Amino acid sequence: MMQNDMKIGRLKNSVLGSLAVSACLQTLKKVYRNFCKALYSAMMHWSRLLLGGIALPLVLPWLVYNLYRSHFKNKIFRNRSLEDKVVLITGASSGLGEALAHAFHKAGTKVILAARRKDALEKVKNDLITKYPSKNTPVVLTLDLHDLKRIPQKAREALDLYGHIDILVNNGGISYRGEISETDLEVDLRVMVTNYFGPVALTKAILPSMLERNSGSIVAISSVQGKIAIPFRSAYSASKHATQAFFDTLKSELSHTNIHVCVVSPGYVHTNLSLNAVTARGELYGVMDESTASGMDPYDAAENIIIATAAKRSELLLAGILPKIAIFIRVFSSWLYFYLMGSRARRIRAANMIKED
Repeated sequence: MMQNDMKIGRLKNSVLGSLAVSACLQTLKKVYRNFCKALYSAMMHWSRLLLGGIALPLVLPWLVYNLYRSHFKNKIFRNRSLEDKVVLITGASSGLGEALAHAFHKAGTKVILAARRKDALEKVKNDLITKYPSKNTPVVLTLDLHDLKRIPQKAREALDLYGHIDILVNNGGISYRGEISETDLEVDLRVMVTNYFGPVALTKAILPSMLERNSGSIVAISSVQGKIAIPFRSAYSASKHATQAFFDTLKSELSHTNIHVCVVSPGYVHTNLSLNAVTARGELYGVMDESTASGMDPYDAAENIIIATAAKRSELLLAGILPKIAIFIRVFSSWLYFYLMGSRARRIRAANMIKED
């Protein structure tokens, strides 16, 4: 009996000892965690003070310099570097092309306004003369990018005006809305010729004179849809992917020369692009898309483009955070990108069915 009591006593002592050790370990862990937190907090505090003391004198001049560069230096440099340059702008009768005409004319360049509609070009010309008096009077050149056979002749006419072209801005084009399974091949051809083959033909017609002078700039207005494809824009996106590839290749092939190539990829810009888009059957779309209506102001876009041109940047992505994220996802997580685009396609199709009902 006594032996059992002794065993029970030893067992109790052992359990109590284990509990005491466990409690002690728990206390030590808490003390250690609190010590680590306090140490980390102290390190962060002193790091902030140290870095702040070092960085603050550097950050303020950096902010002032960037403010000067963005608001004053860029404008001064732009105007000085572009003054009296000969600039040929396609699609200059409206939208982004018209805004580019305003920006380049304000910078003192000799602007050649090119598009299909002469009356619209004359209106733009008169606006430029009225708003920004200059020694350089804009010139009108009727040009249809879809008429490939006449493009070399039109290029010669443009070159004969001043003897050369300093800056070629390939801006003209059309958009498209429709489903691949319902789109006539003629529509695909029309969009590809206007958006891709036309600018390519004009570039090839102007390029020899630039190579002869070993000077010039070629600006291609592509699109975010030249980097990623979205549903119901197949023909447009395909034409812009082709544009991106062609001018990227041209950029590499001209790297040994003084000819600058810049590909501009805007997101949605508030213009009549969607209103003038063609449908699957080749008809006028005639609707201002919500995304286009809420897009970037064309004059802000033009200002960014002219600065990029003057600074000889090789690429300019004019888009908000969402398109940039979409491009990132397409490159690094294609399955997620196609899942999101599939959801978008289903959502648009459902909305269109509701409208039809």
